[in-house]
Formats: sequence, C-alpha cells, structure tokens
Amino acid sequence: MRELSLHILDIAQNSIEAGADNIEIVVSEDESSDVLTIRIADDGSGIPAEILKSITDPFVTSRKTRRVGLGIPLFREAARMAGGDLEVRSAIGEGTEIKADFRLSNIDRAPLGDMAETMALLIVCNPEVNFEYRHTRGKARFVCSTNTLVEILGDIPLGSPSAVPVIRKVIKEGLEHVQVS
Repeated sequence: MRELSLHILDIAQNSIEAGADNIEIVVSEDESSDVLTIRIADDGSGIPAEILKSITDPFVTSRKTRRVGLGIPLFREAARMAGGDLEVRSAIGEGTEIKADFRLSNIDRAPLGDMAETMALLIVCNPEVNFEYRHTRGKARFVCSTNTLVEILGDIPLGSPSAVPVIRKVIKEGLEHVQVS
C-alpha cells in the first residue's frame, strides 16, 4: 500500500469484522525522537493465541473466505522498511492492539496519506462503531470522536452520505491545527 492511511483502514476493518464496538486510532509524530507511531486498538473478539504467534506470516489468517492475510504482514514490512517495527497484542474477549513505529526521516517511509478521507469512510460506513482518532505532533494535539461528530452533525445521521463532507472538513481542520499536511 502506498499510504499508511490505507494500512490504518485495513486494520480498522479487521477490528470491525472482529466485532469491535470501540476503535481507537492514534497517530503520533515526534520529530525530536524522529518517530512516527501508529496505534490501532479495539475491543473486538481478540486473536486466538495460535494465530497471534504467527500473525505476521501472510499465509496465516482467521478468515474463511481466503487463505492469506496480507494486511498485518504488509503493515509490518512498511514499518521495517522505514527503520521501525510492528507489534501486536491481543486477548480473547478483550480486543487487539497493533502498534507500528516508523523513522519519520526515513526516505522509505510511506506518506501518511489522507486521514480525513480514511476516517470519514470508516465512520460513515460503520455508524454503529465508536471511533476515536487522535493525532499529535509535538505539543499540538487533535482529537475527534464519533460522539463529537454526532453533536456537530446535528440532524444529519452519522451513516448518511451527506455526513462525509462535514466529517472530512472537521478532520482536515483539526489536522491543519497540528500542522499535518
């Protein structure tokens, strides 16, 4: 995948398929330590121990529709190419957390991509899921949650196509505040 936001979309979709009611997406840019961290945590069903130990193997998946699972292995490879790594923690019935670190200055680090579009797509297509997106850069911080968006949208249903431009605008303005391009 060319952009890290597409990895986030893929991992969040896995969380939804695992029955998550709450998904937290955190992006942290720490220029002083030259690290970009992406963390996706959910309260879904969790990953069985036998799958968790080989989760970065592309030929291991819990899906019944296909025999390969490329999302986590590709995300891990993107992190490693950029001087970082990926770790997965999970417990049955408690959820899963995936954390990837990247060297911000690494020439092989994929761009973050369009987080406003990624979050708008996730939220509008899954209005029953509570999302919280946090993005920090240095001391600047932006937080956007499904609950906040429901208040902003007023009478517009969260799952409505007319919610998309509003959600995009809220997130783009928030990211401008933390100076994310």
